[in-house]
Amino acid sequence: MRSLFAFLFATCFAASANAAWYLDYESSRLTFVTSKNADIAEVNRFLVMHGKVDEQGLAELRIEMDSVSTGIPLRDERVREKLFETAKFPDARITAKLDLRPIIDLANGVQLEMRLPLRLELHGQAKDYRAEVLITRLDEHRFQVVTLSPLVINAADFGLSPGIAALRKMAGLKSIGLSVPVGAVLIFASR
Repeated sequence: MRSLFAFLFATCFAASANAAWYLDYESSRLTFVTSKNADIAEVNRFLVMHGKVDEQGLAELRIEMDSVSTGIPLRDERVREKLFETAKFPDARITAKLDLRPIIDLANGVQLEMRLPLRLELHGQAKDYRAEVLITRLDEHRFQVVTLSPLVINAADFGLSPGIAALRKMAGLKSIGLSVPVGAVLIFASR
């Protein structure tokens, strides 16, 4: 889940000096991989995100935690209630301050690799990360940010261990992994 936020801020890429860029969440994807019983991995995602990079390079991505999608409705409900406690913590945020100069003049189709410092706020806790991303200018109005390697988030860093223990017990599992690789493909567009 940690990765969730890191890549999102690859958004730094897009902004031109005179424009703000907004996340096209319908064309974007934020995924995370969970593991259980030591040898079973499953890909999950968040369906609703909001993001912006302003003219000064301030980037913010907000993930609606209620939009978690594991492919099983009962599990989604349990994850919302027992793990993320969405009534108390409805969203996660990723923020970054970006130097836009290296990417402002990218030509269409040109790519740029970056290591982006970012802050993830999740479940009332915050932690700083560095995400490796590939930024591609798609055209004059759109940029794409893709994580080059997953951002690995440890659930214990965000006080999520008790929720994972509750989910494990409810599902009758031997184990659920605390380390969660997160990946993203984000599209930003000017308005």
